[in-house]
Amino acid sequence: MALVELHRVVKEFPGARRGDPVHRAVDGVDLSVEQGEIFAIIGYSGAGKSTLVRLVNALEPVTSGSVVVDGVDVTTLSERALRELRQGIGMVFQQFNLMESRTVWGNLAFPLTVAGVAKGEQQKRISELLHFVGLADKAHAHVADLSGGQKQRVGIARALATNPRLLLADEATSALDPETTRDVLDLLAKVNRELGTTILLITHEMDAVRRIAHRVAVMEKGRVVETGPVLDVFADPQHAVTRRFVGTVVDDLPPDEVLAALRATHRGRFVRLAFRDPAVRQSDAFAALLRHDVSFELVYGGIEEIQGSSFGNLTLALTGDDAAIDAALAEIGTTVPWTEVAR
Repeated sequence: MALVELHRVVKEFPGARRGDPVHRAVDGVDLSVEQGEIFAIIGYSGAGKSTLVRLVNALEPVTSGSVVVDGVDVTTLSERALRELRQGIGMVFQQFNLMESRTVWGNLAFPLTVAGVAKGEQQKRISELLHFVGLADKAHAHVADLSGGQKQRVGIARALATNPRLLLADEATSALDPETTRDVLDLLAKVNRELGTTILLITHEMDAVRRIAHRVAVMEKGRVVETGPVLDVFADPQHAVTRRFVGTVVDDLPPDEVLAALRATHRGRFVRLAFRDPAVRQSDAFAALLRHDVSFELVYGGIEEIQGSSFGNLTLALTGDDAAIDAALAEIGTTVPWTEVAR
């Protein structure tokens, strides 16, 4: 069941100067986010992904189209009704957006006070949140004294204060170092797993997508150019921009300069084996080479794992009789797609 649905959504902004054409930041997007999933939207700067997430909680009005959250078209709501709707939507920001002068406790109390939660119930809820995000010992620390990772944990706790069904995380790890990024992503995965919260993750980091997302949409110039389960998109990217993203975390064919260096140190025919079916073992492909008396050496690539499934690209240098190599590749090709690397 979809918790968020976008239908032909367009968002335009006026030009910077009078007479300039309008800028279409979001261009006819159709998208569906299922209840209980982590759905990632990835794109380079200017792709429209952050504008899109602001349309979901109506911080920006759409130019045309509809945005449906939990069965309600937010484009038709009054400001009062929008305030009520937003209590069911948590927001995690890139720069934390915390009140630096307040303690951690004070930051978590604020959304509860706005929501009209009684003081006694606030204390119970804040204690639960601090234990959940691992900051029980920082309850009375001032935000200004926290590390970046701790601040983002406070941000996540604040976003969860009113038990939202939907959490919007807009570049939530972009200001963090790699180790802290992993910790925050693991916390978001815990939010989804243990609380059942649906998460819409906005990012330009493919590693974040690989680590926690179930499905992903790739944006370019305001449009969604590719979408699907994360494993499918990683294993077989269809659009050029998707291939660029996947290439940042998964080795495909060696770049020209790397290929030239490899050819200087390895003889034979270079082929790339593309392992896509988790049921197909590497050892089966290697056994076929050996049966045909073909020697091989792994020169580039590797095997990746996403959510328990393995896939990858291995570039091998093959030596032996050409006819034997052709026969071995014909046998391998029945289960593993292969590509001859240009000689």
